[in-house]
Amino acid sequence: MSETVLGFDVGARRIGVAVGNTLLRQARPVAIVNAGDHDEGLGAIDKLVREWQPERLVVGIPLSLDTATKPCSAFARCERFAARLGQHFKLPVEWVDERYSSIDADTLHRDRRQAGLSRRAKALDDVAAEVILQRWFDALPATA
Repeated sequence: MSETVLGFDVGARRIGVAVGNTLLRQARPVAIVNAGDHDEGLGAIDKLVREWQPERLVVGIPLSLDTATKPCSAFARCERFAARLGQHFKLPVEWVDERYSSIDADTLHRDRRQAGLSRRAKALDDVAAEVILQRWFDALPATA
C-alpha cells in the first residue's frame, strides 16, 4: 500500500518541503515556506497538506554525538516544529538525521545545473528537504 509523505528541512528563516510516496520511494522538492512568522508558515504548510494529502510527515533533525547532553537551538527548533506538525495535522511524524543535508543538497543542485536540469541559483531549502525525505525512503525495509 502506497503512502504519500511530506518531508521538511527546518531552518530559522525558511522551511523546505519535499514530497514522495512509499511505492516509488523517490522524493522531489515542492516548496520553500517562510518560517519567520509561525502563523504564515503553518498556513502555507496547511495548503501543502491539503494539496498532497500525506499519510505521514518526516522532519529533519540535526543529530550529533553531543545532542543527548547539549541540545542545540536548531535541534530544539526542529523538535518543536515536529511536535506542532503532529498536533496540528494529527498525522504520524518521523525524524530523520539531517546532518550534512545542506551539503548534499548543494551537490545535488550543482549536478542538476551541470546536466541542464535546473537553472535556479537561490535558496535550496526544498532540495535539502528532498535529501532528508530520500534518506527516509532509503532506510525503509525492502519489500517482497
